[in-house]
Amino acid sequence: MKNNTPRPRGRPRAFDRDEALAKAAETFWRLGYEGASIADLTAAMGITPQSLYAAFSSKADLYREALAWYQVHIGAWAVEALADPDVGAALTRLLRDAAREFTRPDHPHGCMVSTAVLTCAVENAPVARHVSGLREATIGIIRARIERGIAEGQFRPDTDAGALARFVGAMIQGMSVQAQDGASEGALAALAEHAIAEIARRRMENPDRLPHPAKGFI
Repeated sequence: MKNNTPRPRGRPRAFDRDEALAKAAETFWRLGYEGASIADLTAAMGITPQSLYAAFSSKADLYREALAWYQVHIGAWAVEALADPDVGAALTRLLRDAAREFTRPDHPHGCMVSTAVLTCAVENAPVARHVSGLREATIGIIRARIERGIAEGQFRPDTDAGALARFVGAMIQGMSVQAQDGASEGALAALAEHAIAEIARRRMENPDRLPHPAKGFI
């Protein structure tokens, strides 16, 4: 008797997607996008090239998913730092935490996003633009946090939020490069303190005496 039950196409995935992304992210982070070969990725992820392409379509799409995984699972410290209700404390924590996170011994040094795909082959330009967009989005988040701090009377009203956000972003990017070059947590922490001192110059001296923003502070 013929069995008319349709057979499922292909084989079920024999790996955990989140775990595979974690391994892919670590590999890309350590070797870079162009430096990480399909052989490197499949060895780290414990899957075959066929399974990689079936699950993620391409190396570029895997990289985009790995970056998203990194931002959620590894880069969450930055989001937590910026959540501090005081903008000065938020930026201070962001920089100090960067010094610690970029030099942790349990993962590659630096930031997977800050210094990723700065130069590349022409065919990888779409990947470079994607990572550049992530960096710009981070600058936008920092700028929005600074603008909120200005509106709440924590920073001086003449603070250039855009310039200050790019200054903080440049410090983080530079710290990432130096961490990759072997700088210690202490060296990066000392560097961060110089940036923190500059940020402190934007603080209002007597914020409790300022009018509420709704009453015309800015």
